[in-house]
Amino acid sequence: MAMTQVALLDAVPKGLYINGHWRAAADGATLPVDDPATGRVLAHVASATVADGKAALDAAVATQAAWAETAPRERGEILRRAYDMLIARTEDFALLMTLEMGKPLAEARSEVAYGAEFFRWFSEEAVRIHGRYAVAPNGATRLLTMKQPVGPTLMITPWNFPLAMGTRKIGPAIAAGCTMVVKPATQTPLTMLLLTEVLQECGVPAGVLNVITTAHTGAVMEPIIRDPRLRKLTFTGSSEVGRLLAEQSAEGLLRLSMELGGNAPFIVFEDADLDRAVDGAMLAKMRNIGEACTAANRFLVHESVAAEFGRRFAERMGGLSVGNGTDEGVDVGPLVDRRALESVSALVREAVEGGATVLTGGGPLPGAGWFFQPTVLTDVPSDARIASEEIFGPVAPIWTFATEQEAIARANDTAYGLVAYAFTRDLARALRVAEAMEFGMVGINQGIVSNPAAPFGGVKASGFGREGGFEGIDEYLEVKYIGIAP
Repeated sequence: MAMTQVALLDAVPKGLYINGHWRAAADGATLPVDDPATGRVLAHVASATVADGKAALDAAVATQAAWAETAPRERGEILRRAYDMLIARTEDFALLMTLEMGKPLAEARSEVAYGAEFFRWFSEEAVRIHGRYAVAPNGATRLLTMKQPVGPTLMITPWNFPLAMGTRKIGPAIAAGCTMVVKPATQTPLTMLLLTEVLQECGVPAGVLNVITTAHTGAVMEPIIRDPRLRKLTFTGSSEVGRLLAEQSAEGLLRLSMELGGNAPFIVFEDADLDRAVDGAMLAKMRNIGEACTAANRFLVHESVAAEFGRRFAERMGGLSVGNGTDEGVDVGPLVDRRALESVSALVREAVEGGATVLTGGGPLPGAGWFFQPTVLTDVPSDARIASEEIFGPVAPIWTFATEQEAIARANDTAYGLVAYAFTRDLARALRVAEAMEFGMVGINQGIVSNPAAPFGGVKASGFGREGGFEGIDEYLEVKYIGIAP
């Protein structure tokens, strides 16, 4: 049975989790966690110091050798138990995410299913870490390769998917035999703290998983990153922060996995099924209220169908209900904080001042919380900031194009390269466009590409490395070659 809001918030641990124990910050400091729907404080959690960060890394380092020797099946069974427990506690995790992040309950439930699936996927991959044996071409040597854990890993997770961005890092690390220090986002730490408790109950040994929340991310993270005992850093967040972390990690030549910003194009060709394209547009734009690196950011529509697509899309967007995500039936919750609301508002305001037409929405909602109307814009100036910056909100700007070559060129005209979407009935065109797109992922006639069984990641300023799929566990493994004389 699901807990009430009050009981759930009371039950979530509020401390740092270091070496198997919950504890307060060294100086007793805390940080507030706000409800974006009301602006009120939900809870206070511990705010780690530099000393706390070092203690977390100390625990991970001390435990690494023993954890690496744990049988793969045992590691896999821990993940499978965690999957089962997450599914059983779907309502608790969904409510907690809605309270601290704002997404509607229905979408939060979907995230629980998605996030839990990483644990199930990597529970199966734990026992499939392979090496190889071969005879050298000259016959003089036998070639043996094996894969071993990278070692202690620092994980910095974002606020927009509080559960799934954690499980898709923690899952492969546990499967591979790596110990961890996890730092969740300051806006949404409660979900990670509850997940930590679940993993503890499922048998993760003390020191394998260490979780620290802090209001001083840069000050606490940098000493850990520069510590020569750390062997890997994985980060999901902005490209700007990713560049800074990459610079800091260069000193230790850390293994890096970075999923950074996006500026996803959504191309609708003249032969597209418009009903299907509009359905895909709603998914690609409005998943997570538009607060996703995979969110469609630039709608490029063939000039012959642009008016009809825009009309249908605006009708769907305008029909969405906006409100507190904890209320059943709400389609669109609040943005995560005031800063996010101000950023989205500024992008729309500048586009409209530059000549854009508002088909629906157009601004924030009055009252408490950080709500912005689902918005569709046309006639957007090509030099508007909204064309080049990640929106991270429920706003869809539309541009038109005349030829396939123009669509591809405009889609690729961005520093980012995470995901792109294209809608067409022509299979040959679909293949041409997918191959020409400078993105790590391409969705053809679908508005969601994320799947735990597929490699998630981008190119260019969207980062490097892959999470999920067969490739995901390799990010946490080193290849060792052994030459043997027969």
